[in-house]
Amino acid sequence: MRGLVLPTDYESALTLKETQRATEFTRGKFQKNLGKALNLIRVTCPLFVTAASGVNDDLNGVERKVEFDMLNCDGTAQVVQSLAKWKRACLYRYGFAPGEGIYTNMSAIRRDDEMDSLHSIYVDQWDWERVITREDRNLDYLKDVVTKIVGALADTKDQVNAEFPQLKRTIDRQVTFITSQELEDLYPDLKPNEREDAFVKEHPTTFIMQIGDVLKSGQKHDGRAPDYDDWQLNGDLLLWNDILGCAEEISSMGIRVDADSLLSQLKKAGCEERAELPFHKSILDGTYPLCIGGGIGQSRVCLYMLEKAHVGEVQVSIWPEDMYMKCAEYGIYLLK
Repeated sequence: MRGLVLPTDYESALTLKETQRATEFTRGKFQKNLGKALNLIRVTCPLFVTAASGVNDDLNGVERKVEFDMLNCDGTAQVVQSLAKWKRACLYRYGFAPGEGIYTNMSAIRRDDEMDSLHSIYVDQWDWERVITREDRNLDYLKDVVTKIVGALADTKDQVNAEFPQLKRTIDRQVTFITSQELEDLYPDLKPNEREDAFVKEHPTTFIMQIGDVLKSGQKHDGRAPDYDDWQLNGDLLLWNDILGCAEEISSMGIRVDADSLLSQLKKAGCEERAELPFHKSILDGTYPLCIGGGIGQSRVCLYMLEKAHVGEVQVSIWPEDMYMKCAEYGIYLLK
């Protein structure tokens, strides 16, 4: 985690009222640009799913889900942690063809997340998913999709700057691709987040590939659930945030598991019993389509686009009381 960053020379370019208008403007423009770039249509999505379905995202496998019982239904419901699995089922139910896909506005509660400049227990993101063919399951296809997403982000930033000319920063459209192993080889003595900062500072738009498996050091760059991304065909998109002086993760995404990679990753993660869950069976028997997808943080995008110093400047959440006060001392006003 990056921790709380308090830039000494920070002054928001937007008032609180302007920030509200700019947030709406940014969200509206980006989702249209994303939909056009990847041929996606917007759909509605759940806030919660049943625990028995196996559809919820397990993230790193240690996060506690928010759960509750229901008056008229048996079993337990869980607030989604992401929609990585739900979207694949959605593509099947709605009959999408290769090259077509969906995006949706996902809201989640991740109660075990840190609270700092970039992290909140409230998560809002554009979850998207697109049907692909067997031939598309390769790194070149992944890179092409990443490049299109960066183009949508850069176009949006240009539109935001035109609407709010007091904003000046831009997004580098040139994407640098590097694997997590190559990153470890470059900086063997640094921790994963330190490697990201060191590399992204020199390459301000970076996509780090192949996250989830064990590196040569015996460590992982970062954790990934074994049953949605193929660990050889996924990655994180990071932009250099010069206000915070660190790499800012904008998106985690990837080509999704097929039957072979699902079984392999379940075995590596020691959770082969999940293969009996309905979602997993539908991958193994070929019912669900092959696809690519990811999540793009809405508040993260707005933080970057609107040149803010804290995610709490663009989303209403809960923060420690001393954080409200400390941030205010530095001209950072967290929304309530």
